[in-house]
Amino acid sequence: MSLYVIRHAHALDAEEDPVRPLSKRGRKQVRALAKFLARTEGLPVAEIWHSPLARSRQTAELLAESLGLDARLVELPSLDCDEDPAILAESLRERRESLAIVGHEPHLSGLLSLLVAGAAHPPRFVVKKCAAVALARVEGVWAVRWQLSPDILGE
Repeated sequence: MSLYVIRHAHALDAEEDPVRPLSKRGRKQVRALAKFLARTEGLPVAEIWHSPLARSRQTAELLAESLGLDARLVELPSLDCDEDPAILAESLRERRESLAIVGHEPHLSGLLSLLVAGAAHPPRFVVKKCAAVALARVEGVWAVRWQLSPDILGE
């Protein structure tokens, strides 16, 4: 099983729009990530889980659209940035199909640290906006396959 963990892209400030949708820069970041993924392995998932917040949902939608995925988008309250990453980690325990997750910091770095190192704190990952981390579960253990920052893509 592969797990793709993606932080939402750049969003408008709360002063501009309290809902905080993706900004023009954020939409450009997602398209650049999708273009890179399309040239490599793509995003071979049947589902993309995202938080209830607009910037997370929009990142998931634009990523799926840009890659031409037929992935089902699933909104999960357990992806809120204030939730305990262990809740989400538990839901991944028995999962067999590859999955993408779009969420927020510090939740995602805690989740990644918990899966790879066994403890959410201290965090062992820096997950910038529109960064992606790919993990693979082999023989019950999570391992990092790659990590991609928007800086690498020129965003």
